[in-house]
Amino acid sequence: MSEAAAKSNETGARVIEVLRDDLPLSCPLPGHEVWNLHPRVYLPIEKTGEALCPYCGARYLLKR
Repeated sequence: MSEAAAKSNETGARVIEVLRDDLPLSCPLPGHEVWNLHPRVYLPIEKTGEALCPYCGARYLLKR
């Protein structure tokens, strides 16, 4: 699995860039130190290129 890049946007919400190698996308990502923050949820990101976690509000962007 590739390393996802995390940063915060101007509102303080986490924005995480993922690659196609990271699919299927789940939050939290395996390997993140907060892997047990909330129940794992799989996020559909393939069609739109972005997804929002309903638990923690992390915004995922698919890098092309």
